[in-house]
Amino acid sequence: MRYSKSSPTVNAGSMADIAFLLLIFFLVTTTIASDEGINRKLPRECPPNVDCSKNLNERNVLRILLNANDEILVENELVDLQEIKNITKDFIDNNGETTCLYCNGKQLADASDTPTEAVISLQNDRSTSYALFVKVQDEITKAYYELRSTYGKNKFHKTESELTPREIKEIREAYPFIISEAETK
Repeated sequence: MRYSKSSPTVNAGSMADIAFLLLIFFLVTTTIASDEGINRKLPRECPPNVDCSKNLNERNVLRILLNANDEILVENELVDLQEIKNITKDFIDNNGETTCLYCNGKQLADASDTPTEAVISLQNDRSTSYALFVKVQDEITKAYYELRSTYGKNKFHKTESELTPREIKEIREAYPFIISEAETK
């Protein structure tokens, strides 16, 4: 009887080729999420031969301008980023009362007639930083979120997670998110 001292081997020459092909396959088929932006639902397109323009009462428009120096102006008065949320909430939810919006002792704007008619007009300069634009959008969104949350708690006595789809729809109709992004200067 003869015994061999060599052990059986497996030809692994093509294993590197297979690993390389698998690597290429996964690199090509994998998508890398790099989306940046603001998630907004755009309005429907205006049907042909229909006038979709709406005349707005001037008091129902809150104008926010982001200038080239990354400064925030509300109705042509300089404000801080932290003030945007409260100014927006006061403007939307004052129901036409004659109380004016104030910031640092300066009158900024009259309050809107109703939350359903309040429009936030956001305009930015071409040189405005994207980071500031997103931060201002976030502050406006926070204002609407807080108004909707308070309305839901007061009307339905429920938290956001307990609301039904019908109740959520009613809240969104009571406080519609109406923002106009004006053309850049």
